[in-house]
Amino acid sequence: MKVGVLALQGAVAEHIRLLGLAGAEGVAIKKVEQLQEIEGIIIPGGESTTIGKLMNRYGFIDALRNFSNEGKPIFGTCAGLIVVAKQIVGQEITYLRLMDIKVSRNAFGRQRESFETDLAVKGIDGNVRAVFIRAPLIVEVGNNVDVLSTYKGDIVAARQGHLLVSSFHPELTDDHRMHSYFLDMIRKTR
Repeated sequence: MKVGVLALQGAVAEHIRLLGLAGAEGVAIKKVEQLQEIEGIIIPGGESTTIGKLMNRYGFIDALRNFSNEGKPIFGTCAGLIVVAKQIVGQEITYLRLMDIKVSRNAFGRQRESFETDLAVKGIDGNVRAVFIRAPLIVEVGNNVDVLSTYKGDIVAARQGHLLVSSFHPELTDDHRMHSYFLDMIRKTR
């Protein structure tokens, strides 16, 4: 199974490594044409404004919307969560507008407030190690959105059909279970 990682900015190599541990071939996606070669894509963490500008510049906005419209799974982590959200608190500009969620950027504070914790994630046995770095929060979800995990009452992971998001960085650990969960989503959409 070939799974892409949008390689415009962010933790691309780390996601590719975890995809390998989960049993898939990870591919760095730098050109729109490469989307035809993959069955799902991860939009990694980084800086959402920069990722949005680069997606716009290189034609990924419409291409990724089409990818999603074909029912192909998309997994957004940290900034990637912001990129797939329909609404961003205090911001008129949005990017892909795919998932019926409203997000708050940098909700956990600045870089120095970064932390790690263990979280229960619906559909995964045992706790998942979660790394939060200037992480966003999901502050509202639509009716078709399934909340997968919370931290102190706040939503930090969710799914809507073929769309998966997490506020945290699963790729910065050796635990590939979030990636395995995403691969299972891909298998079920085949």
